[in-house]
Order: sequence, then C-alpha cells, then structure tokens
Amino acid sequence: MIEVRPYARDDAGAPPSLFPDYRSTVLRAPALPPVRAPQTLTETTGPGGSWERLMGPALADLTSQHSGTPIGQRIVVSGRVLDEAGRPVPDTVVEIWQANAAGRYVHVRDQWDAPLDPNFTGAGRVVTDAEGRYRFVTVRPGAYPWGNHNNAWRPAHIHLSLLGPAFATRLVTQLYFPDDPLIEIDPIANAVPMPYRQRLVSRFDIATTMPNWALGYLFDIVLKGRAQTPFEEDHHD
Repeated sequence: MIEVRPYARDDAGAPPSLFPDYRSTVLRAPALPPVRAPQTLTETTGPGGSWERLMGPALADLTSQHSGTPIGQRIVVSGRVLDEAGRPVPDTVVEIWQANAAGRYVHVRDQWDAPLDPNFTGAGRVVTDAEGRYRFVTVRPGAYPWGNHNNAWRPAHIHLSLLGPAFATRLVTQLYFPDDPLIEIDPIANAVPMPYRQRLVSRFDIATTMPNWALGYLFDIVLKGRAQTPFEEDHHD
C-alpha cells in the first residue's frame, strides 16, 4: 500500500545551518537561500507501514547482538513519537547509533585511543507500535573528545533517526542524559536555543528502570508544533 503525505518542512527550534561556535558549520552552511524544489512521487511515498517487511525484524536490544555482554551501564530507553496535537504516530522507524561505554564508535574515522568493545556495535532499529511507542535496550555511551576547539568533549548522547511514511521525511536528533555538565558547554547542543534544548534531554524514570538489571530513561519525540523536538538539518558528530 502506498501512502502519500506532504513533506514536513523545518519548524521553530531547529538548529541553524550556520552556528560559528560549531566550527564545521562555517564551512558547510549554505551561503545562499535554499531553492525549493517541487515534490515528486519519490519524496511523498513510502512503504506505508511495511517497514519490517522491507528492513527485517527490529534490532531493539543493542546488548545482545554478539556472543558476550558489552561493558557499561545497561539502560532502557522508551518513549512515544507524537504529532503536533499529541497524537501517536505509529509505524515510524527509529534508527539508533551511538558510541560505546568508553565513548568510541565502531567507525574507521574514530581513531582516539578509547577501547573498542567486541560485544557492542552501537547500532539498532525499532518501529513504533499503534500507540506511537518505542523501546530499546543499550548501554549508556561515554563522552569523547572532538576537534572543534581546545579540550572539547561531546556529552554522552545517542543519535536517533526517524523515518516516516515517505522516504524524504527522515529526521535526525540527539538524546542527551540529565545532569550531564558537558551539555552546557557543548557547541552542538547549544546550537539549539532554549527552551528547545531541554527537549533533547531524556528523563530518568524509575518505572522504566528494571530492578537489578537496567536504569530507565524516557524520551518522547514530537515531530512538529509548539512542543517539537529539535532536529538536525545534517548529520552531526
């Protein structure tokens, strides 16, 4: 079944293309206003709720993908994907990628000397249910240095990529953790103005926490409107 939806444009709260403190935006931000291209069938159609048939089963437990248990604090992240009226958005793909507990990505360009974990790849995928709910298990990622400025460190974060009913409705955001002091001095996080920045911070939740097993965090994602979650225009580090 093919479902046609209008392409969602940027809303208030999205980080700007040019944010000088985040130095790579100076080189890649467009110098001229964007040109609006007419939408075609490719941009407005998608599988229409058949993501698992297209992509395979969900990869909701990032801690059980290998023969052993990964190192680090095990956590459960859950929440809902909602529209501007607070209604659930079902059949939304939520892709997950993150660093391991030491702050290291499984990527050829990540060469800092934190250890790789042979039992943790840092990638997963879930699909929201009829109530817009998602849930995945992982380990809390570590902070890591990056070359934006002297002694720069990225806060612990998880990248989330949402793919809706049309192929061009992909949105990317970052989930942060409460009480992380690095958020206040991180140029990427601070590219999002207040109060929107607080919408990127998950909430510890004792009801989601699993006794003797994993801490729980809640992170609802609002696609647009007054309570919209800030999304990235491009992939960030």
